[in-house]
Amino acid sequence: MTIAQITDLHVTTDKDPLNQRRNEARLRQVMTAIHELRPRPAAIIASGDLVDRGEHDEYLELKRLMADSEIPIYYALGNHDGREAFLSVFDGPGAQTDPNGYVQYAVDFGRMRMVVCDTLGGPNHGEYDEARAAWLEATLDAAPDRPTAVILHHPPILSGIRWMDPEPDSPWIRRLAEALRGRDQLKVLMCGHIHRAFNGLFAGHMVSAAPATSIQLTLDLTEVDMHVPDGREILVEEPPGFVLLMSERDELTTHVCLAGDYAPAVTYNFPFRTLA
Repeated sequence: MTIAQITDLHVTTDKDPLNQRRNEARLRQVMTAIHELRPRPAAIIASGDLVDRGEHDEYLELKRLMADSEIPIYYALGNHDGREAFLSVFDGPGAQTDPNGYVQYAVDFGRMRMVVCDTLGGPNHGEYDEARAAWLEATLDAAPDRPTAVILHHPPILSGIRWMDPEPDSPWIRRLAEALRGRDQLKVLMCGHIHRAFNGLFAGHMVSAAPATSIQLTLDLTEVDMHVPDGREILVEEPPGFVLLMSERDELTTHVCLAGDYAPAVTYNFPFRTLA
């Protein structure tokens, strides 16, 4: 059983025609690649920065683009999203809220559980207050034996891309760590936000950050003065990508995938040798 993760779609309208055309084309490329996977994923989770400015009309555009999907889509929110605008357009199983109005919910796929968290807060960095953390703890307490993937837009670890990274001692990161530490059923935290794939450990659990469907961040690990623009490249048109989460025998594994048309290099025309 598999679930595809897409992130940082940055869908917009004709207010921004260049990004509208580019981000739509790249999203369509990714959605085509996901639909061509075999076996076909049971679901798609779009893990935040669904749109670019958090506007109602952008969510209408997103809904139009996703209408052709033959795979159920679930949504999480990122810092470019607007909670009120999103909920004015989307509802139902893929856009549920917790008792405090945050877009947080859990979905079971056979033995596996996907827990979607709402880290929408400041203009760029994440937030996870006590009410959200209490919901997460209760949700994890309710299914201690289900292999679980937690979805959140903002990675709680450092990527090394300095202008995008959070402060490691941020209260929201400490609060999240307290909610997750010691949870044996938690197999992976799946994030976005950084617009490129990377991995690390947080509170004893693996963090898997996905590449964007929109343009990627340039991998530049040098120091940067956030107040002095220096002309460096910060975004690059590398191929769009997604992550595929595989569930088998109560274990969860992630694959980072690129979308695009690539020529076959080798075909299976002879038996595999038996390895001793």
